[in-house]
Amino acid sequence: MTTPHPAPQSPGPLTPPSPSPSPSPSLPPSPSSQYRVTPARILRSEWHKLRSLRSTWITAISAVVMVLGVGLIMAGTYTSGGGDSDVDTVVLTLYGSMLGQLCLIVLGILMTAGEYATGMIRSSLTAVPARLPVLWAKAAVFAATVFTVMFATALVTFVAAQAFLHDTDQAASLTDPGILRALAGNAGALTLLGLIALGLGALLRSVPGAIGAFIGGVMILPEILGMLPYEAVERSIMYFPTQAAGALGSATPIPGTVSPGPALLALCLWAGTTLAAAALALGRRDV
Repeated sequence: MTTPHPAPQSPGPLTPPSPSPSPSPSLPPSPSSQYRVTPARILRSEWHKLRSLRSTWITAISAVVMVLGVGLIMAGTYTSGGGDSDVDTVVLTLYGSMLGQLCLIVLGILMTAGEYATGMIRSSLTAVPARLPVLWAKAAVFAATVFTVMFATALVTFVAAQAFLHDTDQAASLTDPGILRALAGNAGALTLLGLIALGLGALLRSVPGAIGAFIGGVMILPEILGMLPYEAVERSIMYFPTQAAGALGSATPIPGTVSPGPALLALCLWAGTTLAAAALALGRRDV
């Protein structure tokens, strides 16, 4: 008996092996996160604007030249026992700060009111609709830049001036009591005066108006009030910005001024009040 063989079956279609899953490519950041407004980006923007303006370099270099040049002239022409022998050493070497502060005041005003004059403020506030972070970033960038530059200038000026004063009654060193504090206080006072000017520029939105308001209200008004024969007025004048700034830049107490602690507090309150008024106006008024 013959056993039938099964008919050959045609091979079915071959099933290819399933490919191993490949890792999904990383998605690019969404535009919302890529262009999100952050405090760091606002600070970087204000720093870029500050350092890219020609007026910044002109005013900053002018302030440095005033402080250093006048300090070297005062030290080079000083003789022991002269009319300036009772002047504090730091005050003597940093006499140029009175001229340098004018340059920094103009710089602070240009940083805010200058944008209103050129119309750049519209672009700044369009990019940052919240508005107030722009003002805080301007103040922070200005304060950090001015303090760093002026503290370095004060150190260089003091050391260079002592090369002429080392054999006089004004000889001193950085390690003497109160010297470093006075040098840092001088830089801090110039910074806070500049912040007051920056706040006035944002409040008044006019470069000439802010300069006039600072000169009239901060520099001239205390001198006029000082003519009044009232002890309370005389006491209050010691806390005005320019008078408090003078107390911060001295290594020894100056008669008729407050101590460095209250002077620093007064200057901070003046600057804070001016910036707060500018912030209130910025949030309520149209550009």
